[in-house]
Amino acid sequence: MDRIYAPWRIEWVEREADPIDGCPFCVLPDRENAREARVVARSDHNYALLNNAPYNPGHAMVIPDAHVDDWTDLDDATMLDHARLKAATLAAMRRGIDPDGFNAGLNLGGGAAGGSIDHLHTHVVPRWGGDTNFMPVVGDTKVIVEAVDRSYEHLHEGFAAGDDVVDPGDLEAGEAVRLSFDLDLDDA
Repeated sequence: MDRIYAPWRIEWVEREADPIDGCPFCVLPDRENAREARVVARSDHNYALLNNAPYNPGHAMVIPDAHVDDWTDLDDATMLDHARLKAATLAAMRRGIDPDGFNAGLNLGGGAAGGSIDHLHTHVVPRWGGDTNFMPVVGDTKVIVEAVDRSYEHLHEGFAAGDDVVDPGDLEAGEAVRLSFDLDLDDA
C-alpha cells in the first residue's frame, strides 16, 4: 500500500460539518466571512472563488452571481464582467503566485461539472513546468504542494495589488477584494 503523509489535512478532517442547503455557488458568496467561504474577489456581477479541491495550488473559479447553467443565459453586462474578472484573476495569479502558465475553461451544465453543480463557472488553474510528473501518471495520485489557506493569502494579495480595486484601504482577513470594471457596453 502506498502512503502519502499530509499532516496539514487534519484541520480539514476535524472541521465541523458545513452543510450547504442549495447551490454552493449561490450560498458561499453570501457568507459573512469571505475568507472562510473562499471568496477571494468580487465584481459587480461575478466573484472569484478558490477551489476547495484544487487541481493545483491557487486553482480558482470565476462564477456569476446569477444562477445560470449556460453562457448564453448571461446578460451582456454579466458576460463582460465575467471576462474582466477572469482577466483580473489571471493577473492576480501572476502577481500572487507567479505560475508558468494557465489552464482556463468553462463548465457548462451539470454534466461538465461532474454532475454536481448546474451553476456556470470558469476554472482558472495555474500551471508550472513539472507540476505533472510520475505521481498522477504512474501512481494515480496528485500531490498538492500548498494548503488552500495559503493559496488564498497569495491570491488575495494578488487581487489587492490590482488596478481595478475599489478602495483597498485595510482589507480585513475575512473580506473579499472588491473590483469594479469600466463596462461601457455602448462602446462594444
